[in-house]
Amino acid sequence: MRYQRPRGTQDILPDQMPEWLLAENTFRRLCHSFGYGEIRTPIFEDTDLFVRSVGEDTDIVSKEMYTFEDRGGRSLTLRPEGTAPVVRAFIEDNLQGPDRERIVKLCYIAPIFRYDRPQAGRYRQHHQAGVEALGSMAPGLDAEVIHLAMTLYTALGITKVSLLINSVGCPVCRPVYVVKLREFLAGSREELCDDCRRRYETNTLRVLDCKVESCRRLTDGAPKQVDELCDECAEHFAAVQEHLKVLGIGFELQPRIVRGLDYYTKTAFEFVSTGLGSQDAIGGGGRYDGLVEQCGGPPTPAVGLGIGLERVLLARRALGQAASQEPREGVFVVAVGDEAWLPAFALSGELRAAGITADLDYRRRSLRAQMRHADAAGFRWAAILGEEELAKGTVALRDLASGEQQELNRGDLVAHCRNADG
Repeated sequence: MRYQRPRGTQDILPDQMPEWLLAENTFRRLCHSFGYGEIRTPIFEDTDLFVRSVGEDTDIVSKEMYTFEDRGGRSLTLRPEGTAPVVRAFIEDNLQGPDRERIVKLCYIAPIFRYDRPQAGRYRQHHQAGVEALGSMAPGLDAEVIHLAMTLYTALGITKVSLLINSVGCPVCRPVYVVKLREFLAGSREELCDDCRRRYETNTLRVLDCKVESCRRLTDGAPKQVDELCDECAEHFAAVQEHLKVLGIGFELQPRIVRGLDYYTKTAFEFVSTGLGSQDAIGGGGRYDGLVEQCGGPPTPAVGLGIGLERVLLARRALGQAASQEPREGVFVVAVGDEAWLPAFALSGELRAAGITADLDYRRRSLRAQMRHADAAGFRWAAILGEEELAKGTVALRDLASGEQQELNRGDLVAHCRNADG
């Protein structure tokens, strides 16, 4: 039987890895410069963590989670989003310390699992880069998280990015707005799509976010949450905009940005990039001031961000960006003739032990074939061992970029390669 990868998943092959590593390493470097420390949480958690935090009536919980029962009868779920596991770790591992005064800034890169309809940039297993900043209500922290994302997009050559922002209010003012939204939609409920008829009762804000064109027409002219904000939320949202302007970050007020998770409060935002069609969102996030307490921790305001790496790479390609060319490195040891094989094998071991990338041809092909392979594989040098070199105790070292070749004593090869790299 010939097996295939599960639908909605992908193999990331060696020739694709440079682009992935570019995105991941750029993200890690930026997070470090912004003061975020990396965290890794389990790939699965108690199902109730996501039901309680994300919301029982959200599409993620009701339709998309990969949930299973382990042999102990516990219900577990593969991670469908990144924030709830980080919040769980924040509480369980007491990351804020006993005085609860410091701001905890965390970042992660993690696989995410959702049973969704596969399409370009949307997989049932995809990869998310995220940050979470816990411990402050400061609107400047919202702006910092947005700034980090915009800096990442610029560093990756994604220049055509729009920032859409909204405020979804808080437990004080949101219920007032939901009542007004329901009143506005009441007369057209039966014209909504099946999902939105359900959302009308269980998660009314999500009707605004529906991508079905008929639903979008029906919600044109709907009341806006920003017009119903309480004083605290209105002041916070105004301050976020002021901080973004100070950073020189342009934005568009978009009342349809409500996000798909119940835990969001106040600021909600998304980043969209041109050239990706209907799936144009390449990141988003917002504030979740009640989530830590909801998960059993102390009252702790927080704000976070999630960036889909598959979408980011699609956006790069749509803009004609390619992965940066990896610099040539390492030594391909070329054995010419049977007598040279064991000395060449030993030499590759010496190079690796010294921290130098090295390989050799286990198929033991001709000199020409080995040299072609070394060049195509991106090695910097070919170290050639043949009958003559064995007799003299030397190595013929060829620079594969320039074609220049020199003879070295075999014992000097490691030092030569180290000095050339240094």
